[in-house]
Order: sequence, then C-alpha cells, then structure tokens
Amino acid sequence: MKKLNILIVLLILVAAVMISALGSNTMRKLQSGFLGLISPFLKTGSAVQQQIGGLGQGLKTLDQLEEENSKLTTENKELRTTNQILRDIEAENNKLRAALEYKQRSVFRLIPARIISRDASTWWNTVKINRGFEDGIDSDQPVLTDVGLVGKTTTVGKNESIVLLVTDENCKVAAKAEGSREQGILSGQRIQTSGVAGEMQLNFLSKTADLQPGQKIYTAGVSGGVFPSGILLGTAKSFKARALDGQALVEPVLDLSSVEDVFVVVGAK
Repeated sequence: MKKLNILIVLLILVAAVMISALGSNTMRKLQSGFLGLISPFLKTGSAVQQQIGGLGQGLKTLDQLEEENSKLTTENKELRTTNQILRDIEAENNKLRAALEYKQRSVFRLIPARIISRDASTWWNTVKINRGFEDGIDSDQPVLTDVGLVGKTTTVGKNESIVLLVTDENCKVAAKAEGSREQGILSGQRIQTSGVAGEMQLNFLSKTADLQPGQKIYTAGVSGGVFPSGILLGTAKSFKARALDGQALVEPVLDLSSVEDVFVVVGAK
C-alpha cells in the first residue's frame, strides 16, 4: 500500500514537471480543449438558470393575487346584481303585459290603480290606492286584478281611496261554488277565531253541500249587488255541516299582502 502511494506521488510530480515545461501556446490549447469539452454543460446550466429566473418573474406575489381575487369578487357581485335587476324588470314587464291584455279583453270599464300604503299589522283589512273621485272612482266599486277579486272601494278622496279587502269580516260577497248550485255569503273572519290571517268563510250553504278541497269559489253576481258574477275569490279548504247550514273555509286566490297593481271596475263596456 505504501509503495502504491509513493508511485502516485511520483506520477503527479512528473505530470507537474511536464505541464510546467510546456509553452504558453500549448497551455492555451489545453485550456481551450478543456473548455470545449465542458462548454455544453455550462450552456445548459445557464439556460436552465434563465428559465428558472423567467418563471420566477412570471409568478405573482400573494398581495397581487389577493387584489385580483378581490376585484373578481366585486365584478361577480356586480354581474349578479345586474342579472337580478334584469330579471325583476322582465317580471314587471310580464305583469304589466298580462294586466294590459286583461283590460283589453275585460267586459268591464277598468281604471288602473296602485296600492300606495297598507297597515302591516292588519293587511287583510284595508289598503289605500292612488285613485280618487277626480279619476272617476266612487264608493262601493269592485277592485280586482287579472287573477281575482281584491275588495271594494269605501272612502273616496280626491286622489286616493280606501279599499276594503275581501278578507275583511265586514266585506260580504255573494258567492257560488264551482260545478254546483251551492251559493252563500263569503266574508273574512276574525283573526282571533281562525288563527290564520287572510282566510275566509263561506256561510249559508246547504248542509249537504260537501265542498271539496280545491273547489273554486266565484262571485255570484246577485241583483243589486256590488260585485259582478264570475270573479274568482279563492278555493275551498274544508267543509263542515252545522245545525242550520253548511260552512266552508276558503283560501283567497290572491296573496293580498303582496298585491301592488289593481283595477277599479267603474262600469260595463
């Protein structure tokens, strides 16, 4: 082992002496050849370094990403709001179109009106509309929509009127049941009695009327009455026979808490 070490040392010394004995031209050639051998590896390393550097420059900071995300979130909310506004406009246009078509085909002379106020605690009693005697409105005139009956006018002012709703206990309507000869008097009922605001009761039916759930109830249009015949009032929910007559519980066809646009019937065409 010692002999091998001595031999390696001697070889290194001889190589060093030989290299030192070479001229400068020879040394440059050796350096050039050595660099030629390793230059591809140097170029590859430089290219990789450049790519890594370019990749680093293309990456965004966390603050930039948060700012971009916040901007996109805001734009998304704006788009959703715009879409909702467009849907609301479309729904309003559809309602107005349906109302216009109803007015054109109706057998009544109608004055359009808008509900301008209602008492939130007693919405099933009365509402106020933006039409009065200057618009041709009088008391005891039916108020309806293209869907069904709303009520009747009571107190009439110059440009405003109070409408007694069909769901109020003081609003009495002669009514008939679909598909039968049964007739009675429809009115609202006291909230303390029914437990449900807005429900109505149809009294003075025959004890054998036996109205079925979902059976439609219309105005009967009796002579001298306020309401013309054939206006939809609601649908039967239940029926019970009493000692002297039959009584049906009726669900209004309209959600009167959300109605906005109505017509006042001022006569026949």
